[in-house]
Amino acid sequence: MIAICVDDEVNTLEYILDRCREHPQMDLVQGFTGAMEALKWLKDNPVDIAFLDIDMPDMDGITLAAKIKELYPNAAIVFLTAYKQFAYDAMAVRPSGYLLKPLTRQALVEEVEYAMTRGQYEPRNRGARIIINTFGNFDVFIDGESLAFPRSKSKEVLAYLVDQQGRGVRRAEIYDVLWDGEVYGHKQQKYLDVIIRSLRDTLKQAGISQILEMKKGVLKIIPETFDCDLYRFIQGDPVAVRAYQGKYMSNYSWAEFGEDRVGISAALAGRGRLNK
Repeated sequence: MIAICVDDEVNTLEYILDRCREHPQMDLVQGFTGAMEALKWLKDNPVDIAFLDIDMPDMDGITLAAKIKELYPNAAIVFLTAYKQFAYDAMAVRPSGYLLKPLTRQALVEEVEYAMTRGQYEPRNRGARIIINTFGNFDVFIDGESLAFPRSKSKEVLAYLVDQQGRGVRRAEIYDVLWDGEVYGHKQQKYLDVIIRSLRDTLKQAGISQILEMKKGVLKIIPETFDCDLYRFIQGDPVAVRAYQGKYMSNYSWAEFGEDRVGISAALAGRGRLNK
């Protein structure tokens, strides 16, 4: 495997080069303090993985990554940054992942291993009993088994509450979103009550009623009671960030608004830009 590292911070550069050279599968590791210098070398030398600082004076790492991808589409890109929010901008070039500074040896090793295997998302808390996935289709898993919902709309209500990240939501709002602006009258209220009751019964029977709170007609989920890829993405977890492949709660048309709110779709579409 051939790797490069581009970082204008010499100490960080040397640290990454030393760690990469310790890896038994690294055949060549090359370091650069500037993007232009790196590009000149890359024109005649293929690369398997590139560690790139995002905030550099001559060319930012996101622009450099795009140029590397033009030369070597299969190259893995790992961004280096001291600022978590830059990860959203970095997603525009579909990196393997990113590392927050100051770097740790273990985090660097994990990124190299991932670049070799191109693995899929696994919860950081692998022992978590309740796992909710939002990337792709919305699903709930308990002890590794998918939870079945007798009513599809009750599952969708839960999905919307997860999308709201713990914010309290009233029935009228839920109905307006899930039924696409249909008038919310007495008949609709009674129907929604049936759906919510079914949801609560399903969670209770599964032994996970603690994830949902309902007080005075306001519903909300309790984020700290389960593991969720969306929440880890927002927190900057690199495993969750690289797992996002452009699909978020694909089974629900309203979920695209959730993407915009958390900044996922804007980052991947390249609309968000790096503010230096």
